[in-house]
Amino acid sequence: MATGPCVMSSREAAHATPAPWRCLRGGGCALLAGVLLAMLATTSPSADPMQAQLKTGSAPSLKGQLWRGPTSLRRPVPMMSGVTRIPSFSVIHPSLGTHTNGNTHRNRTSNALLSKGKAHPLAVVFLAGTVAGLLALLSAVRRRPQRGPTMAAMAALAATPEDSPSHSRGSAQVATAAGTFVEDSGWNAGDFPKPDLDTDNFREAAALSKWLADFRAASPRRLRVAVIGGGLAGLSSGKYLSDAGHLPIVLEARDVLGGKVSAWRDADGDWVETGLHIFFGAYPNMMNLFQELGIEDRLQWKEHSMVFARPDRPGEFSRFDFPSWLPAPLNAFWAIAWNSDMLTWPEKIKFGLALVPMLLAGQKYIEAQDELSVKEWMRRNGVPDRVNDEIFIAMAKALDFIDPDKLSMTVVLTAINRFVNETNGSRMAFLDGNQPDRLCAPLKSHIEARGGEVRVGQRVQRIVLRPDGSVDHLRLVDGQRVEADVYVSAMPVDVVKLLLPGEWKAMPYFQQLQNLEGIPVINLQLWFDRKLRCENQLMFSRSPLLSVYADMSRTCREYYDPNRSMLELVFAPCSPVAGADRDWIAQTDEEIVAATMGELARVFPDEIAADGSKARLLKAAVVRTPRSVYAAVVGRNKYRPRQATPVPNFVLAGDYTMQRFLGSMEGAVLSGKLAAETVCRKLLAN
Repeated sequence: MATGPCVMSSREAAHATPAPWRCLRGGGCALLAGVLLAMLATTSPSADPMQAQLKTGSAPSLKGQLWRGPTSLRRPVPMMSGVTRIPSFSVIHPSLGTHTNGNTHRNRTSNALLSKGKAHPLAVVFLAGTVAGLLALLSAVRRRPQRGPTMAAMAALAATPEDSPSHSRGSAQVATAAGTFVEDSGWNAGDFPKPDLDTDNFREAAALSKWLADFRAASPRRLRVAVIGGGLAGLSSGKYLSDAGHLPIVLEARDVLGGKVSAWRDADGDWVETGLHIFFGAYPNMMNLFQELGIEDRLQWKEHSMVFARPDRPGEFSRFDFPSWLPAPLNAFWAIAWNSDMLTWPEKIKFGLALVPMLLAGQKYIEAQDELSVKEWMRRNGVPDRVNDEIFIAMAKALDFIDPDKLSMTVVLTAINRFVNETNGSRMAFLDGNQPDRLCAPLKSHIEARGGEVRVGQRVQRIVLRPDGSVDHLRLVDGQRVEADVYVSAMPVDVVKLLLPGEWKAMPYFQQLQNLEGIPVINLQLWFDRKLRCENQLMFSRSPLLSVYADMSRTCREYYDPNRSMLELVFAPCSPVAGADRDWIAQTDEEIVAATMGELARVFPDEIAADGSKARLLKAAVVRTPRSVYAAVVGRNKYRPRQATPVPNFVLAGDYTMQRFLGSMEGAVLSGKLAAETVCRKLLAN
């Protein structure tokens, strides 16, 4: 984490938060706590018919050799820049048969808030919270800062003739699988203006960016820094090192940048992505990065909602809508309160009360829960199993590709903490095209414009040491020698462990890496012959095999198609380590696609059939990543290393290193930024 002047700057920035909004946030928390406590007091456990079911347990609860296709289609897919196992990719053309690459239960009131003329203690809490919240609301409304863009500003998102797909101009009548027609007004139909992201975390991230940029003038000398890995962590490190006046040389093993966000074209010219990537409003360093690169307009912001499939009612979906006119945490409370499909009021209240320690203690409490799985934490805190079944199985798999009985509760609480404390924290955006062109290329250009280099096809074979144990140079697989003043490893943890020099392995700092490993994940893209009825949003599938999915022909400008859907899906968990009943990574593409189609047939029973008798699958791309983000299973957080190592000229970056955003794009960007800060501070110290 940032230290010294950077931390002071962020604290000063925090005090710059408009007083009405600080008042509103505090009042909102008081109001939320008061409402929850009051409702608990007026709720009779015996009135909930689900309790008996929960107590009795009656509540609802192919291997083969891969033919990898032509060499041109066998582009390596891992996020790794060292020597490691390569995940496979192939495209299936079904037509050819070959590979070418709550019930909201209204509970009876059993206890009145006023009994025998005396106020119930919880009624006092409720009334105090309500009064505080309402006063805060009135104060904020009277002194509210100038509003950002209104819905009228959506006109600014209109496609121009120069940059719109030729078939997306104007409106079109689009046929759905059911044979009906819906109005399609173009690639940006249903998108929203950029939300207000001016939070304490955003200002803290901006303060660190400014500190690094200001370092250029204060730097004692300009360093040559070799960065191993061209994923987001490596490119972020290179970007901020160049901002600080240094000369980074970013070395990527493959011929495409991006690591976990890499993509390439198949034989048909379609983009195949390593994963389905979502940008949250609660990603302060990522949002600063887009702003600093001048590419904020490449984010397509969606409606502030979360959409879950309903396995109990195939073809139906349940929504959590966050109203734009309410600040956090009231907007989250509203979203939960108004959803009556998934949780009963007693379940909502018990889960809300379980979160009170997090709201009071913050990050310290969150990190302490790393010794508990999501399921263990819920049982210890009296949260009904249905909350896990209805919400957190899907959420856990979306956050880290792991089932909740294995995933550390720290991961879930980290996300909830951001979503509850930031009004637009849970709001989602899609990039408007493929990540290598739309995000990695601007990073590369930024680095090169300041004298740095970004090289692809540069696989490191060995880290060569000096007699004192520091790094002398890097040896590449082609025999090249790369020398620098400082070396930054932005490789995944599994590759770092392979490349560690023997002399370092006995150091406790590096020994802790043996407790960390990447988690397997599979990404699928399915091209259909017609338009499916999907929302312009990320969807939580709530199926045993699928995590989240999106119709990229609706959510992403570059992939826009008014006539056919292209679903991108995360297949997880896909290994026993993550909670799967088999090793799906080892299964054939046909088995994976067949299992996926079977799950989709349950989600879209009117449109998709497992036997292909409804919407016809034109082709499928299956991308296996045997080692993705680090496996955030129980008890692993304490082994995550800080960016500064015991070796004077060697620094670590990567989402597995210690930073509070865990295994995510935000975590990768922040880790690279912290690595750049570490290089600068070491230079000042010497």
